[in-house]
Amino acid sequence: MKIKLFFLAALLGLFATRASAQKFGYVDTDYILGQMTEYKAAQRELNELSQKWENDLKIMKDEVDKMYKDYKAEEILLSPAQRKEREDAIVSKEDAMKKFEQEKFGVEGELFQKRKELIKPVQDKVFAAIQKVAKANGLDFIFDKSANMNILFSNPRYDRSDDVLDELGVTPEETKEDK
Repeated sequence: MKIKLFFLAALLGLFATRASAQKFGYVDTDYILGQMTEYKAAQRELNELSQKWENDLKIMKDEVDKMYKDYKAEEILLSPAQRKEREDAIVSKEDAMKKFEQEKFGVEGELFQKRKELIKPVQDKVFAAIQKVAKANGLDFIFDKSANMNILFSNPRYDRSDDVLDELGVTPEETKEDK
C-alpha cells in the first residue's frame, strides 16, 4: 500500500512540475521600429524612391492619354495605314508604361528589392534583440502586438518593447504611456 502511495505521489509530483506555467511577454514592433532612426531613414528613402517612380509613371500615363485623345480627335482624317501606325504607337507606349510599373512596383521589382536591402537588416537586428530579451527574462514566448495577433487586452507589465529598445541602445523619443 505504501509503495502505491509513493508511486502516486511521485507521479503527481512529475505532472505538477510539467504543468508549470509558460512564461511569456509581448512586444510592439511598430513602436520599436518607430523609435529607431535607421528604420525611419530607410522608410524615408523608400518613400522618396516610390514617389519619384509614381511621378514618372504618371507622366507616362499622361503621355498615353494625350496620344489617345489626339488619335480620337484626328481618327476620321487619318488613312487606315496612319490609324494603324498611331494605334501601334499607343499600344507600344502603354506596354512600356506597364513594363516600367512592373519593374519598379512588381512583386520582385526594384522597390521590393530596395525594401529588402534597407529594412531587413533593421528587422534582423530587432529580432536578435527580442531573442536576447526573451532569454534574459526567461520567457518561453514573445508575441508581437502589432502583427495581427489580435491581442484584445494586454497587461503593460508583460510588454518587453522598451527592454528591446534598451538592448538595441535606442532611447525612445516618447514613452508608450505618452502615446
